[in-house]
Amino acid sequence: MSVERGIVSCVNGLLVGRSAELARLVRVLRSAAEGTAGVALVGGDAGIGKTRLTTELVSEARERGFNVMVGQCAELGDALPYLPLADALRGAEPAVREAAAAHPMLGQLLPGTESAPSTGLTQQRLFGSLLGLLADVQPVLFVIEDLHWADRSTRDLLVFLSRMVQTERVCVVGTYRTDDLHRRHPLRSVLAELKRLPTVTNVELGPLDSGDMSDYIATLGRVDAQELGLIVSRADGNPFYAEELFAAMAEGDSLPDGLASLLMSRVEVLSEAGQRVLRAAAVAGRRVEDELLREVSGLPLAEFEEAVREIVSRGLLRVDGYGYAFRHALLQEAVYTDLLPGERTRLHAAFARLLTAPAELAHHYLAGHDLAGALTASAQAGRLAERLGAPAEAHSHYDQALSLWERVPDAAERAGESRAELAFRSAVMAADSGDNHRAITQLRALPQASEVDERLAYYLWEADDPAGAMAAAQRAVETAPDEPALARALATQARTLLWSARHHEVEDLTARALETARAAGAKDAEVGALLTLATYVEHRGDVHRAHELVETASAEGTGDLAMDLRARFHHARIHYEQGLLAQAAEVADEGIKLAVETGLNWSTYGTDLRFLRFLVHYVAGEWDEAEVVAAGFGARVGTLPEAILSSFALFIEVGRDLPAVGARLSWLRPFWSDELAVYMSRGLAAEHALWHGDPAAALDHVHAAMAPLVEGDASTLRLVSVGLWALAELGTTKGADELMARARLAVDSGPTGERGHLGPEGVAWALRAEAEWHRVHGRLDVDLWRRVVTAFGFGFVYEEARARWRLSEALLAAGERGAAQVEWELARETAGKLRATPLESALAEF
Repeated sequence: MSVERGIVSCVNGLLVGRSAELARLVRVLRSAAEGTAGVALVGGDAGIGKTRLTTELVSEARERGFNVMVGQCAELGDALPYLPLADALRGAEPAVREAAAAHPMLGQLLPGTESAPSTGLTQQRLFGSLLGLLADVQPVLFVIEDLHWADRSTRDLLVFLSRMVQTERVCVVGTYRTDDLHRRHPLRSVLAELKRLPTVTNVELGPLDSGDMSDYIATLGRVDAQELGLIVSRADGNPFYAEELFAAMAEGDSLPDGLASLLMSRVEVLSEAGQRVLRAAAVAGRRVEDELLREVSGLPLAEFEEAVREIVSRGLLRVDGYGYAFRHALLQEAVYTDLLPGERTRLHAAFARLLTAPAELAHHYLAGHDLAGALTASAQAGRLAERLGAPAEAHSHYDQALSLWERVPDAAERAGESRAELAFRSAVMAADSGDNHRAITQLRALPQASEVDERLAYYLWEADDPAGAMAAAQRAVETAPDEPALARALATQARTLLWSARHHEVEDLTARALETARAAGAKDAEVGALLTLATYVEHRGDVHRAHELVETASAEGTGDLAMDLRARFHHARIHYEQGLLAQAAEVADEGIKLAVETGLNWSTYGTDLRFLRFLVHYVAGEWDEAEVVAAGFGARVGTLPEAILSSFALFIEVGRDLPAVGARLSWLRPFWSDELAVYMSRGLAAEHALWHGDPAAALDHVHAAMAPLVEGDASTLRLVSVGLWALAELGTTKGADELMARARLAVDSGPTGERGHLGPEGVAWALRAEAEWHRVHGRLDVDLWRRVVTAFGFGFVYEEARARWRLSEALLAAGERGAAQVEWELARETAGKLRATPLESALAEF
């Protein structure tokens, strides 16, 4: 055998046996270049060649003009949030780093950057900022290596990107070890979810066959037939194993059984100093800085440098920036596993004495059995993760500190706060990461306090437990220790009562909350109370006062971006629901601008503002603009918020009979158990069925959409109108009176049992339902249809045209042919301008 020493430390120039897998990845890359974003997941056992394959893809991407970002997860798991994103930004090309500077949220991930105090929705802002960066530097390839070690926030980020990038020139690739995915591994459920998406390509790397393995080994150096056969038979198709066998043979070593033994046999030929340095590097993880490694090794500088040179020359470590990285994670794991318990503990303690990053400190303190240090570092790491917008990691760090509490003297002093305060932080972070159940459980375990009960009431209200929410809110008010706490408790209590039998108390509660909040300077509580009161008085018909309240709420920033966006949404919504479309558009545009500037385009209220702006376009007859906006509402949905947003696109797609309707409905079908999703999507599916001559299917959709709605909900008015249209087409009155009764209840009683205020659109739909009911019973009431036309004349261009269609039908039946012709022509003119194909066709057949 002939081989140059250290040959396997270099990336081999040839990719052997992976042409099919590479071709699949290149197809994803090519589609991204053409404007169809894609995600590829590359799985395989350790050492099978995942990194080598992605390295080839990176080269291909650069040749095609892509910007490239590559980040790696670390073995510390949830300790370091967003590590691969920070790694990718740190090593990015100058053009990417320059573009990233325009997104301050991303800069907080980099070393030496002070994280700003949270202003709310930090994680959503970070996700939105990354989406903005990828859009700025497209075409772009973003590679995340070793997802099996990814923290929760990185996994959430991968899911977000997989769903949100659709028409951008973006390709995301993630690699993971299949042999590390035990049954309860957190990545398993993520992979299962992602692999169902059509944008995701799954690439599994299996062992190389004997022919490809022989070709691969031949690229490493000259080898005789006997040695080649031995390596092929022992390597089991694993390229890394083959490299190590080749290197051991080249160095004249015997070949022990098992990969770990083989790897250690290569370590054991190092000098004592070399082994000492390598053992210290293994405790650091996959990568370590030069200065840190020298300090922990304890060797004089000259001896340390000679030891490192020996290690690198043998291909065990490689130079990586200002430090060193193991050539493969398997090698680091083998060396770490071989350490004696005491040796491992002492080395972890040595790293802990030198490091400053709280998450790494917590890891090394725990492994070094320094529980007091671990508690302090875990609390600090939690607070840092909280500021970075990684609530799941913050929750994990806080819980780690809490688990050590009873075993550490002076725990409160070390943590910087009491156990109850830290547990409260942990619960809030659990809720922020989407685990309301965990948050509720933790809060209920805490001693009762106003702050605890106020948050408990908020989370119970979100979890649809109104009785529990009202009880907790009452306790929060009764136990408030100061004015700010009382203001927040009162605002939350008012919110829990808004749609309950105790809604009469809302005005007095919000008045008290506002007085207390203003005296205490609690701006967030003030805005929350203003918005709750605005909703209450709007429902009772005092629209002018509702406008004044939301204008006050929107006038100044609270420092809480979630509250600021909520205020702008409700301001725009009230304008919209009163038919003031121009004002609604102006306020919505301001809110969307704030959402974009703060990276919150995909937050709850950022999304709400965008669909509201879409509705303004739709109602005002700006259908080309509406279609452009709807194109950004992805059809390939996997979460409920995505499904609700997607369903709004059906307004324009059904109205124009676009081919996307069928596919979008099929993606929305799994979410038909949700009240809003089923109302939106099946309500519009009913109209689609009617335009396509299937009134029976339309009626089924209507009944399904109405089933979860509470009696008296004004949302029933539109559905009743469509259901009665379907009955008229079926030529039956069966069920018509029951439908009409639901509509009249909504007008006369509302959801609280009292007659509420209907805006212009609500009034118009109520009239349309009455007119359709008469039509089912064979009465084409000209005057009633005129009232419908007039009611929709507040600016609802399409519905006004549809009402004119029915009015012309009624006029013709009454013998008023000339008047019918006038209404028909007005309807046809509007349908043509809107390119409302189904309505145009119906008018042509009339």
